[in-house]
Amino acid sequence: MKNIYFPEEEIEKNDLYFVCYMIERVARHIHQRNKYVVNKIGKDGLYHLLSVANVLHSENPLKVEDDWINDYELKNGNFDITKVDRELAERIPTPLEMGNVYQRLIVDTMDSKEDYVDGIMRVYNNDICNVIDDYNCSAFYEPSYVIARAYQAGGF
Repeated sequence: MKNIYFPEEEIEKNDLYFVCYMIERVARHIHQRNKYVVNKIGKDGLYHLLSVANVLHSENPLKVEDDWINDYELKNGNFDITKVDRELAERIPTPLEMGNVYQRLIVDTMDSKEDYVDGIMRVYNNDICNVIDDYNCSAFYEPSYVIARAYQAGGF
């Protein structure tokens, strides 16, 4: 996938990882599901963010969060992903860890006609995210090939 601003540069897998990480951070900050953040940003916004990810990753993540919230008019919700049963979930995965889970799922399930933007839209709008984001179960801890297989099978 080519960078929108520098067509001679490729958008790298690491840029996808950064965007997935920031989707997770922003969603947690505003108490929304990742799907909400992705759909509000939209395809054009995601293409822009992937194209500037190699610059944004050196910014303060709190500033990037605030910029995304303001630029894409993201509203606060009432979904708190960190509200878990502590007997079932002793540790909540970090946004970095979840960014990695989603980046791998997107890459592992992409077809040859898809780019990262399409992959983000496809994965984050799939019902499997409700399972992956339920930290009371262990779906997010599964190896990436297990999560990809579950995605392609329609569930765990």
